[in-house]
Amino acid sequence: MKRICIAGGGNLAHTCIGRFSQIPGLEINLLTGKPDRWSDGIIVHTPDGRVLNGRIFKRSSDPAKVVPGSDIVLLCLPAYCVENILLRIRPYLGDKTIVGSIVANTGFFIYCHRLLAPTTRLFGLQRVPYISRVVDYGREANLLSYSSGLYMATENIPDREAFRLFTEKLFGIDTKLVDTFYEVTLSNSNPILHTGRIYTMWKDWDGTPYDRCPLFYKEWTLQASELEIRMDKEFFRLLHAIGVNTGNIQTMLTHYDSTDATELTRKLQSIKAFENILSPMTKVQGGWIPDFTSRYFTEDFPYGLRFIKELAAGHNVSTPNIDMVYDWGTRQIATHNM
Repeated sequence: MKRICIAGGGNLAHTCIGRFSQIPGLEINLLTGKPDRWSDGIIVHTPDGRVLNGRIFKRSSDPAKVVPGSDIVLLCLPAYCVENILLRIRPYLGDKTIVGSIVANTGFFIYCHRLLAPTTRLFGLQRVPYISRVVDYGREANLLSYSSGLYMATENIPDREAFRLFTEKLFGIDTKLVDTFYEVTLSNSNPILHTGRIYTMWKDWDGTPYDRCPLFYKEWTLQASELEIRMDKEFFRLLHAIGVNTGNIQTMLTHYDSTDATELTRKLQSIKAFENILSPMTKVQGGWIPDFTSRYFTEDFPYGLRFIKELAAGHNVSTPNIDMVYDWGTRQIATHNM
């Protein structure tokens, strides 16, 4: 692999440029809607105090200028951008170009199956490899923490093991292959974690501004944990119903090293990398209101939880808690984003 085109311009795009640039001989191009805001050099600060110097070879908003000749095109994008970007890059993909997504639980494989040639080489990760935040857009970012391990699905890639070793080197994180795209498409990460928490925060909101914006994880509640666990149990009933190997998908309690709602609450409140993350809210006159344009709403409901709900309905799996949260969330989006 010699040339990678990263599509996107958010936290993960910045971090990946810094990380990937540490591999000698790798050329990194950037497809972004804001090429003029990017420097050719990117600085990424790591948790252990190191500085990763990233380098962009070419950057453009035109896929014709950065996609041709790419060995890999990696999407670091919010879910609502995936369908459009696949259509835009499709004319410039080579027969051996590998198209991947930094996180696949927002419908990446489903869209690829609909829009790209059936022989297209694909890969997607179950969860994001890094928690990171932009410091200075197009120039500097903080890599706050690494995932403890990555699960990756591939399709049509001839030597899966060689590609696994390459991606492991690329991200700097132990990577394991899974059997089917379902194992990375169906996730109890953001699609359940975010939506359940938001529901418990604002299900009774009457439109009156709140006096403050709470920390999303640091002030996590027992009520949220109890709902998350119920939703997670429904999620696993779906996985069993469609025959997905759950050996590579951890329950929420297992993932967060907890045995019950009380321990889950304490764990989420104590994660260092999460402690300063605010709830998705907007400051208005008189206080704070939910931000219905945030990715917690525009991504996690219509592109994350939606696929879980629809598959469950198609396989006659009862998901009353997931349905309740999804229906509430879509009502909020429809009401407030008109």
